[in-house]
Amino acid sequence: MKKESKKHLTYLLAAAAAVLTLAGCGSQNSETVKIGVPDDATNQARAIKLLESAGLIEVDPAAGYTPEMKDVTGYLYNVEIVPATANTLPSTLNDYGASTINGTYAIPAGLVPSRDALLIENQGEAGDNPYVNIIVARTEDQDNAVYQTVVEAYQTQIVAQYLIEKYQEAFFPAFAYDEEYRAEEGFVDEIDRYTSSREGKTVVKVGVCGASNDQWKAVQKVLDEENAGIYIELVVFDAYNLPNEALNSGEIDLNAFQHKAYLQQEIESVGYDLTGIGDTLMAPLSLYSNRFSSLEELKEQAGQK
Repeated sequence: MKKESKKHLTYLLAAAAAVLTLAGCGSQNSETVKIGVPDDATNQARAIKLLESAGLIEVDPAAGYTPEMKDVTGYLYNVEIVPATANTLPSTLNDYGASTINGTYAIPAGLVPSRDALLIENQGEAGDNPYVNIIVARTEDQDNAVYQTVVEAYQTQIVAQYLIEKYQEAFFPAFAYDEEYRAEEGFVDEIDRYTSSREGKTVVKVGVCGASNDQWKAVQKVLDEENAGIYIELVVFDAYNLPNEALNSGEIDLNAFQHKAYLQQEIESVGYDLTGIGDTLMAPLSLYSNRFSSLEELKEQAGQK
């Protein structure tokens, strides 16, 4: 090899090394970003799907709407998924680069999805959305006229407006309503103060979980205004595995605490003979962060794999 050729080759190798060094500078500044997700099976599945939609991970398509951690087939960015108890995620947000938090826990913590979330779960009203919450009956009672009247009372403008104004983006109606309608001032307070008598009415026991069930006061108001002769008695359970068991055994008449995916999981795993008879609300899961102002910023910090 000629002396000039050796010299030229040396220059090329030096230039290539410089390019590689510069390319590595960005990765040196990246870090593994920890993302908190709920540790319960259903909401963890939702979190995994949300992170997939964000372009952060790849998920086995065969897992459908209910993937588990084992179904995460690839990490497109340097992120680590950390399961944690759902209700602790708002208070521990500083411990993570970001966390997926349900509206039920986000709103009381002062987090507003439209203002604070990096990404909001896509929950359309139509189609096969598995995360729409539902009123559930025993399959043999799915056409019961009284229960259908309860569903119809729930799926009204008054209840929709109450959900929107009372819960401030934690819940959205999962049925048709007039989005342009605005209730009069004091509407929420009026519903909150509403009381009804069970005397002379058919009592329907409805199982619920958690503290956010005041929309049933609006349902009761609708039933009374229509002279339906139905009184809603809420039965509050402190664990999510109890209402379906109580409904299946006949202890309650209906329940309204779960989305479609959870019901299907319960039917398949326990063998309950239950059926959803009406959509109620949606509670979107959102990705929040106290460190990053956008999903793009999070990705830039994490760096691609």
